[in-house]
This record gives sequence, structure tokens and C-alpha cells, in this order.
Amino acid sequence: METKIHPTAVVESNAKIGKGVIIGAYVVIESHVEIGDSCKIEPFTHIKRYTKIGKNNHIHSYACIGGEPQDLKFKGEVSYLEIGDDNCIREYVTLNRGTKEGGGITKIGSKCLIMAYAHVAHDCILGNEVIMANAASLAGHVIIEDGAVLGGLTAVHQFVHIGRYAYIGGMTGVAQDVPPYALIAGERGWMHGLNLVGLRRRGFSNEEIRNLKKAYRILWRQGLKKEEAISRILEEFPGDEKILELINFIEKSERGIISPKKK
Repeated sequence: METKIHPTAVVESNAKIGKGVIIGAYVVIESHVEIGDSCKIEPFTHIKRYTKIGKNNHIHSYACIGGEPQDLKFKGEVSYLEIGDDNCIREYVTLNRGTKEGGGITKIGSKCLIMAYAHVAHDCILGNEVIMANAASLAGHVIIEDGAVLGGLTAVHQFVHIGRYAYIGGMTGVAQDVPPYALIAGERGWMHGLNLVGLRRRGFSNEEIRNLKKAYRILWRQGLKKEEAISRILEEFPGDEKILELINFIEKSERGIISPKKK
């Protein structure tokens, strides 16, 4: 596993480069950067200090990785960006480090696809297999759980929490929390039901999908108060792990949950 560094690339002396890494022309890698084995860094990429990158990541040209937070409270303190394994980060993506107030770290999981011009702000936490389509943007402190998909030009408000396997349609503004399995779309996001295509692709059984549909109707279509709806769901589906995940998410939400549009 031979590491190949183009002669025009600038790699500062205390950057740690793994085995089999390919670094293209005019790449800049600053000090205090760690790059794992078998990564490919394409020409003109800039990887800034205090960034740790796992194995088998492919970072395309002109991405800026580990930039300082776009936060007026940031005063130059040490903070970090951590990226997992097997990610594809496309052209002109910007990933910012964390801030002291937000825990000091931004994290990207593994097997994510972050398409061209997407932006991940300070202190965001992305799980595994997250997809952000072209020009999707996250404000600070956003949490995105495993397998969620954000359409192109989506904008997510700071401190929003997006649950597992949720799907956000393109050009959607997301200002409240998105529960697991939900389908959200609209200029200002509204819930349109379950992410049925995504759930089937993830191997959810017909029974699991039927149960989630029924829980959805109880929560948002029968005019019940939240506490009444949750109580009824827990009585009807005792011990159902996916239903419990949905209920726990709703109960812990701090920004409130995106709801269906009133007719």
C-alpha cells in the first residue's frame, strides 16, 4: 500500500498520513491532521488543522474540510472535526469544526454521501449512511441519525434533530425536529407520512410498516393530545422496538416535531 503525494501538494510536517493514501495536485493538508489508510484526496482540496479522517474516504476537488466555525462567538480556540470511514465527499463541500459551547467537535459517521456544495456547520453530529444531496446545508448543532436523506437545497435550522431513516425532500426548510421514518417536504417542511420507499429498501417488513402507519395515524390524524396518543400507541404495540424509538424521539424533542399541514 504505497502512499502517493503529488509534488505540488503541501503537507505540513506533523500531519499524519496513513498507508495507501493518494494526495492529488495542489492539495493543502495543514498540521494536526490525521488521514487514515487508503483515502483519496483529489486536486485542490484543503484539509485544515484539527481534522481526523478515517479509512477509505474519497474527498473530491475543492472541498474545504475542517474550516473554522462560522460563529461570532468563536475566538480561535482548539476544536475538532472527526470523519469516519468509507465516506464520499464531493466537490466544494464545506465541513466546519466544533465550538467550545457546542462540545468542541463536529462528527461525520461512516458510509455517508455528501454531495457537491453541501455544508455541515459547527457541532453537527451525523450518523452512518447519511445522504446530503447537492447544496443541502446544516446550521450549527444539528443531529442527523443513521440513514437519513436530505434532498438538494435543503436548509436545516440550528439545533434540529432528524431521526433515523427520515427523508427530507428537496428545497425544504426544516425548523423543527423530524421523527424517525418520516417523509418531510414543502418550502417550510410539513410531514407527508412515512418514508415508505426508504423503509422498504432498508428491509422493514410489511408488518413493521403497517404498525408504523397506524402509530402515525394515532399521533397526527385522530385529533388526540400528544399524551393520549402516546398512551394509546404503547397499549396497542407493547415492546415494539421501532414504535418505541418513534415515541422516545417525540418525548425527548426540544424544538417540537414537524406536523402534517392542517387542511
